[in-house]
Amino acid sequence: MGNGSSMLTQYDIEEVQHHCSNTFSQQEIVSLYQRFCQLDRNGGGFVSADELLSIPEVAVNPLSQRLMGILNGLNFKEFVAFLSAFSPRATQQQKIEFIFRVYDSDCNGKVTFSDILDILRDLTGQFISEQQREQVLTRVLEESGYAKDSTLGISDFTKVLGNTGIKMDVEVPID
Repeated sequence: MGNGSSMLTQYDIEEVQHHCSNTFSQQEIVSLYQRFCQLDRNGGGFVSADELLSIPEVAVNPLSQRLMGILNGLNFKEFVAFLSAFSPRATQQQKIEFIFRVYDSDCNGKVTFSDILDILRDLTGQFISEQQREQVLTRVLEESGYAKDSTLGISDFTKVLGNTGIKMDVEVPID
């Protein structure tokens, strides 16, 4: 299942489907495999950060460097599991868990005010001041019942984002 010269078997497809909680159809998995093989230029069965950054949409994403920490060295099954958060069939909780992983830069299972502020800085650049970012974040946390010095675990993070209607769906083109 790893390199570009192999083909996916029905067993492989079903295994990947199960691994990603059935967020992709079998046809979508085959299309994702074809794309994975295109990205895996050396045929080693893993996609590197450099190979992922060759995708223009990834390269220009303000969070691309953060994502590379999560994405570097993924095999196909991990690649599909990562992308499953973007499936229209992914649950709100799956999307929140993905976002939490992006915000939890040190992978300690906690997100701090500083972690969130770093993401806001990446997303807003010079469009708003540091003071404005801090004010907005402080208000969002306070409205959710948290203080600026709170440390958010996944359940806290879910509480803060739970009712936001997260929309991050991407359709997989089927050839």
